[in-house]
This record gives sequence, C-alpha cells and structure tokens, in this order.
Amino acid sequence: MEILQDVLVLIVAGWMTIDQNGPVVMSWFGVIVGLITGAIMGDINTGLVIGGTFQLMSLGVAALGGASAPNYGLATIVGTFIAVRTGTGTDAAIAVGLPVGLLAIQLEVVARIINNFVAHKMQDLNNAGEWDKMCRVAWLGPVICSMQTILPTLIVILFGSDVVNFVLEFIPEWVTNGLSIAAGMLPVIGVGMLMRYMPVKKFLPVILIGFVLSAYLSVPVLGIAIVGFAAAFWYFTSEIRKSDNVAVAVAADSSDMGDDFDE
Repeated sequence: MEILQDVLVLIVAGWMTIDQNGPVVMSWFGVIVGLITGAIMGDINTGLVIGGTFQLMSLGVAALGGASAPNYGLATIVGTFIAVRTGTGTDAAIAVGLPVGLLAIQLEVVARIINNFVAHKMQDLNNAGEWDKMCRVAWLGPVICSMQTILPTLIVILFGSDVVNFVLEFIPEWVTNGLSIAAGMLPVIGVGMLMRYMPVKKFLPVILIGFVLSAYLSVPVLGIAIVGFAAAFWYFTSEIRKSDNVAVAVAADSSDMGDDFDE
C-alpha cells in the first residue's frame, strides 16, 4: 500500500508542474494538491490543513516574467506526505515543506536553462524540416519541467523521516525560528494583500460578520463558508433582479418614446 502511495504522490508532483505550464486542469494551488495528496495518503483533513496554510502564504505572490516564486504546491505535497507518513504534526510538515518549496526555485531556474537548449534544438530541426524528430525532442520539455518537483519528492519518499531529521538538524535554530514566524505572518500578509484589491468598503458588514463568527463564536471554517455562500447567493440574485428591473424600465421607456414618435 505504501509503495502505491509513493508512486501516486510522485505522479501528482510531476503532473502538477506539467499542468502548471500547460493545460491547467488539476491546478498547482496548495488546497488542490493538498486535497489530492491527502486523499492518496488516507488523510484528507491533514492535506487540506497544510494545503490551506501554504495557499494563504502564496496569496499575492506571483512569478512574473522570468522571476521565480516558492513552489507552494510542492511544499504542500512534501508536507502532507511527511505529516501523514511519519505521524508528525502540521508544524513539522510546514517547517520541512517550506524549505523544499524554496529549493524548488533553484531547480526551476536549472530546468529553464536546460529547456532553453531544447527550444533551440527544436528550432534547428524545424528549419531543417525534420518535424518528426522535432516533435520527439519536444517531449523533453515537459519531462525536464516535471523533474524539478519529482526529484525533491523522490528524495523525501526514499529517505522519509531521516531526511526530515537531517534537514531540521542541518538548518540553524535561528532559521527554523524565522521560518516558524514567517509561517504565522505570511498568511496574514497574504490575506491583507488580497483584501487590498477587494471591495472591502462595499462588503464590510459581511466581513465583520465572518470575523465575529470565527473569533467570538468559534464557528468552523466550513460553517463560515456556508454563511459566505448564502450571502454571495443573496447578493447575486439581488443584482440579477435589479438588472432585470432596469432592463424592463429601459424597454418601457423605449416603447413610450416610440409611441410619441408615431404620434
């Protein structure tokens, strides 16, 4: 059973990167890969908790142009695997997953450099009219991209808790303390950046209701999500009704103007 889980986790890690640079069917977001990895490992709740944490960290972070951002999807996969397989808590999973996600930045740069040579090779084959060979070479691109997430995941799978202990012992205490502090601050910063671009003033009562439900009434996230969905559905139907009324009024005015013109 564990071997099957290991293989499926590797497939998810590899496909995540291919999907990110291509069809975007599964998505590389933490909550998505956390759900999938948690289902593979038999603990969806842990996968969602870790994925949700890394998802909040990633808010407002984007790899624009040639820049690279931490691979929070890979961090989620590795963190969920470690948390479930070794029985450690989410704190340890985040402490291990985040450095792996940061390491993936360097691996992404290496993959881009290698794929640059692949692209030039494909261009030469295209100019030479060897299109069948060019199509075969093109498969190297997705394979190289997937290696930047498969290799770190494979190392974690092969060495398990040993590599976790090595990483934790190798990293200085001040670094791990800084990562723990960052793990607590980044979600807050991410939410703050997200709210910066949201119409907060317009929906301030709804935000305050959610805050009261969470902070003072200890309503679970699912319950708050249901309340939020109800509020969004009410707002949507209200706006649709207003639009219909405006359309009817405009049509009535146009009809009256037509009658006046006929007279």
